[in-house]
Amino acid sequence: MIAQFIKSAQSWETALFCWCLSRKHASEIARISRQVSHTGDGHLYILAGLTACYFEKKYGVEFLVTGLIAFAIELPVYLFLKNFIKRDRPNVTLKNTSTFIIPSDKFSFPSGHTAAALLMATIASYYYPHLIYPCITYASLIGISRILLGVHYPSDIIAGACLGILSAFAGIGIVSLI
Repeated sequence: MIAQFIKSAQSWETALFCWCLSRKHASEIARISRQVSHTGDGHLYILAGLTACYFEKKYGVEFLVTGLIAFAIELPVYLFLKNFIKRDRPNVTLKNTSTFIIPSDKFSFPSGHTAAALLMATIASYYYPHLIYPCITYASLIGISRILLGVHYPSDIIAGACLGILSAFAGIGIVSLI
C-alpha cells in the first residue's frame, strides 16, 4: 500500500514537472525564473540581515543573529539530506528533459534555494509581521522557479520549504532562550 502511494506520488510529480517544462513559452518563463532563482543564491539574505542590523534598532540585531543561527542549523541538515538521499536531478532521471541552468550540485532533494528562501521569509515574518505576504510570496516564487528551470521536482521544493521553516523556528526558539 505504501509502495503504491509512493509510485502514484512519483507519477503525479513527474507529470507535473513535465507539464511545467512543456509549456509553449517555457524558454521565456525560464528567463524570468533564472532571475528570480538567482536572487535566492544567498547574497540578498546577507544584505537583508546586515541592513536590518544597522538600520532597525528594535529587532535588527536579533533578526541577524536568528538568521545566522537558523542557517547554521539548516545548512548541515540540507547537506546531509542531499548526500544521504542522493536523488538525481530530473534531467538525469527523465529522458528528453533538460535544464535551463547548470545546477550547483548533482542531487535535487531537498531544494536548498527553497529552504533558504523560506527560512528568511519565516524569520522576517516573525520579526516584521506586516511583511508576511510579500516574504512568503517571494520565497514561493523562488521555489517555483527551481521547478520551471528544470532542476527540481515539486517534492524537492516541499521538502526544502519544510526544512527552511523548521530551521527558522529552531533559530527563533534558540534566540528566545538567550
